[in-house]
Amino acid sequence: MDKKKQKQKKYSSEFKICVIMDMREHHLGYRETARKHFGAKNRVEEELYKGNIKRWERIYLEEGAEGLMKERRGIACKASGCNKGRPPKLDKKVEEDLIAENQRLRMEIEYLKKLDALVQKRLQEERKRRT
Repeated sequence: MDKKKQKQKKYSSEFKICVIMDMREHHLGYRETARKHFGAKNRVEEELYKGNIKRWERIYLEEGAEGLMKERRGIACKASGCNKGRPPKLDKKVEEDLIAENQRLRMEIEYLKKLDALVQKRLQEERKRRT
């Protein structure tokens, strides 16, 4: 028995977004969505499409609609440096360090703004005394 290679179907990003938005608006389950948008006729087909819908929903929740527009198929080419698909997630420690540095920099900016305002106020008072 020969298995024929089936070409993977590529769905447009508009279709993916439409499916996810419809599912979320009408509070549909994965199987109901598969029946509605893909015309799944039995449990096997529903399960096949259910995987696609789950993946699309996860990407939509993590990255928004723009995430569904990225091409994710294929392997990244290390020789030429092109990266395909989703960028790797940061390590927890690195992420925490970046958040802490971001907060420190924001506090520093606020401090400098207040200091600048005080200097400006002092300069204006000195100008008023001179006149």
